[in-house]
Amino acid sequence: MPVNYETEDNFSAKLQSRASTLRTDSVGPLTQAKESCECNCIHELVEAQVERTPNGIAAIHAGQTLSYAQLNARANQLARFLLELGVKPETRIGIALRPSLNLPVAMLGVLKAGCACLPLDLNYPEERLELMLDDAQPAAVLTEEQLTPTLSFSKAKLVCLDSQAAQVFRGIQTNLEHSTTAESVAYVIYTSGSTGKPRGVLLPHRGLANHNQSAVTLYDLRPEDRVMQFSSISFDIAIEEIFPTLMCGAGIVLKTGSLSLQVDEFLQWIQRHRVSVLDLPTAFWHELVHQLEASESIALPGSLRLVILGGEKASTKAYRVWEKFAGNRVRLINTYGPTEASVIVTAFEPARFPGATLGDSLPLGHPVASAQIHLLDENLQPTPPGAAGELYIGGPPLAHGYLNQPELTAQKFIPDPFNPEPLARLYKTGDLARCTADGMLEFLGRVDFQVKIRGFRVEPGEIEAALHHYPGLAEAVVLSHENGNGDKGLVAYVVWSAGREQASVSELSDFLKQRLPEYMVPAIFIALEKLPLTVNGKVNRRALPKPDFAPVSSPTSPSSTLPQDELQAQLIGIWQSVLGKKPIGVRDNFF
Repeated sequence: MPVNYETEDNFSAKLQSRASTLRTDSVGPLTQAKESCECNCIHELVEAQVERTPNGIAAIHAGQTLSYAQLNARANQLARFLLELGVKPETRIGIALRPSLNLPVAMLGVLKAGCACLPLDLNYPEERLELMLDDAQPAAVLTEEQLTPTLSFSKAKLVCLDSQAAQVFRGIQTNLEHSTTAESVAYVIYTSGSTGKPRGVLLPHRGLANHNQSAVTLYDLRPEDRVMQFSSISFDIAIEEIFPTLMCGAGIVLKTGSLSLQVDEFLQWIQRHRVSVLDLPTAFWHELVHQLEASESIALPGSLRLVILGGEKASTKAYRVWEKFAGNRVRLINTYGPTEASVIVTAFEPARFPGATLGDSLPLGHPVASAQIHLLDENLQPTPPGAAGELYIGGPPLAHGYLNQPELTAQKFIPDPFNPEPLARLYKTGDLARCTADGMLEFLGRVDFQVKIRGFRVEPGEIEAALHHYPGLAEAVVLSHENGNGDKGLVAYVVWSAGREQASVSELSDFLKQRLPEYMVPAIFIALEKLPLTVNGKVNRRALPKPDFAPVSSPTSPSSTLPQDELQAQLIGIWQSVLGKKPIGVRDNFF
């Protein structure tokens, strides 16, 4: 039978009995979250909070605020405007906005109209945005006048929420009647695809509402909280930043143009805006910890009470440093979950489990949001306690599948052999994990070659597919390697066609930047005469030469510029120490 987790508070007291139960469990989920949330639609949950705190501050941006009543009224007007355009249930609506008070209005308004949000990060290359729009075919894209040149290729109707405000935000402000159900698609979020084509994950209200309600409890979100909206809206963490906040009466603090990612300036911004909750990519948290350790003048803001991590393995070494600065004042929660399972499915809070065994990285913890977690072998049989198994996810968090990709959906979302319900499914994550002796899930690596870079999931095959379009390039393999600090970087191994002139590193890098987001552009390119092969003719990835993460540049290139004075030399020395890379030029790209 499944092992049921009740609450995070009583979890620690049951570790021993749970570990014993796991050892005798031969069928069903290895671990399962017991808490169950009523799966309403997302906008209904926000509307209920509007009734409770109409005058509360829902959103803050650049000194301006939006009350819950104002947010709801404007979202209702936007929803009616979309319906006047003739949208149907689950019609996809693009959202291409900078951080502003219009962002939560747009997200909520699209859902109120019964449509599905299609977040578009305008920092992505035009080619990738075009692929997403061609695949999703949105009926309209909500944007701003200044951003329209970036979307000039779009065939969808552009609706500017600033210059067309008089047309959009008018008329009736009350809630709409709707036929949206818990199974209706609320979001389409694109992730990296192994075939060179991004794939859109279809996320229903059921899974997202379930997660958002669970997040309010897990993070103990309160009306007095201020939650920063840090993530790109194309990243599912943005959902976790915005909607749980609006379901509990707290305020969203949206980024401003003045926000710096320099750690000291970033923390000053957090203090100035009285942010109490941060949801950070693990890679950025690692950098924050490095800077706290290296500087005597940087301190955590007094307003901060909770930091949530996700996207990559969290270093235990970094956590030990964090403890010195945060103590018991700032909670830290490490989370795990693929986009296909509605943001997160497990969580681990080190302070609540002081006796837990910590390896090189923090554990994934235990399930949340009614998620069912299985560790299975290649025959879909549960693995023995302590043994590695592929992590499968079942239960309410699951997405419907992939947009326009039924074969891939069938491959990744398989029938659930442990659930008698005929339509029950499991999502095959491709992640390897094991259950530790104290009942924690521990991440071990990937079954395939998919990796996380700076919090973003990356399919190296997509990068390889883009590289193959470069003239004269015969073969390409992309891997991730860890540098001296435990952070991951992408390395491309390339083989050139005979007689073709090799392109420079900068030429290859610039070529990819026109087609892929910057986080998918390899830091290093290594040219080989041929790729090493295994005895059965496959690429022997283990035989590929290990990279040197020191920047490669010619003596005359701008990136090799030497420091010109003592201050620059000191700064270079600090960065070389923090990043574990030598040499670094004063013009080298941080990433």
